[in-house]
Amino acid sequence: MNHDTYDNAYIAGILNSVKTIAMVGASPNDVRPSYFVLKYLLAKGFSVFPINPGHAGKEILGRTVYASLADLPQPVDMVDIFRGSAAIPGIIDQVLKLDPLPKVVWMQLSVRHDEAAARAEAAGIKVVMNRCPKIEYGKLSGEIGWTGVNSGVLSSKKPIMRQGFQSFGVRQK
Repeated sequence: MNHDTYDNAYIAGILNSVKTIAMVGASPNDVRPSYFVLKYLLAKGFSVFPINPGHAGKEILGRTVYASLADLPQPVDMVDIFRGSAAIPGIIDQVLKLDPLPKVVWMQLSVRHDEAAARAEAAGIKVVMNRCPKIEYGKLSGEIGWTGVNSGVLSSKKPIMRQGFQSFGVRQK
């Protein structure tokens, strides 16, 4: 797959199918991007499991922090990675040991590792690199337009409501 650009339908399909997310690199520091993405995804009704070995056993936003993906109490649909590109091969090794495998591996802004992505895709896992699910959700649901940002997505259709606080669903097309 070409990971330089993504079709809106591909991203929308992922965001509509995912319910549980493991966030590798989640931070309890409320000024870190992983913290506010975690908070946003929880508010949208996703079940998010923070992964951070330095904070294992503690809580972030009321969610128990786990040391590794192997410690998760249940299977997840998506692994969202807030770590540098150099850490991706090791994280993909952990992902490929999960049973069942997640549907998606999502690498945050500026994070990309094509070889590791190819390994995940060979196992049947969808991959998104250099994107943020919070930004993509806001863009595809129309929320980002509330602040005057041009999302490039126009629709006269009524928003689809999801569970959570002020949660509009993502349209596929």
